[in-house]
Amino acid sequence: MSALIPLLAAAPAVTGIAGYVARDFRGLAPANQPTSTVAPGSPMTTQLRPQVEHFNIAELTMTDPKGYVRPIDRVHVEPWGLYVARTVNGPRIQYLETWLLPELWLRVTIAHYQPGHHRDLDYCLHIGEYTRIEPKRWKSMDQYLEIAVRHGRKAELHGVDELLSAHAAGLIDTAHAHHALEQATKAMAGVAAHGHEVESWLATQEITLTWM
Repeated sequence: MSALIPLLAAAPAVTGIAGYVARDFRGLAPANQPTSTVAPGSPMTTQLRPQVEHFNIAELTMTDPKGYVRPIDRVHVEPWGLYVARTVNGPRIQYLETWLLPELWLRVTIAHYQPGHHRDLDYCLHIGEYTRIEPKRWKSMDQYLEIAVRHGRKAELHGVDELLSAHAAGLIDTAHAHHALEQATKAMAGVAAHGHEVESWLATQEITLTWM
């Protein structure tokens, strides 16, 4: 983790992830936001392993982090990424729509909730590696950080403690941890600069998302 401190200490104290992480390392984090570490070999490392999913767009299936193969309803490929929509029918979430955007290290998701379970959340932006590994196969590996965006109002970062703990446990190397932090910083700054409107910011990157 010490290898990350120069990046975190240099982060401005007034913006998004940079401010959150810098305050944490300067000893100014709120009491309910402790920074935890996990020793290599600890049973907790299993829970901290990156979440990996595989998408087979020829067969319209996805393999989740536990190895279960699930059907996909719709896929759409653009030069900037992959769109996936699937039925969940869980106790809270009915349907998920997701865009994987490899260049930005972003996974942009909209959740459609079951009646009575709606959350005050418009977009979830996961930070990670999203790659087209074959013409009809994609891989998603989340890198712990996610940004919860309430359209036109605010964005909040989650997962910093998990990223730092995973780095301390050797589950993510310094280069990937640095890049995840940098990409999260860029996303937070971009979204904030465009009035907390995710798609307005993405339009400046020549990315136009479509949804159901």
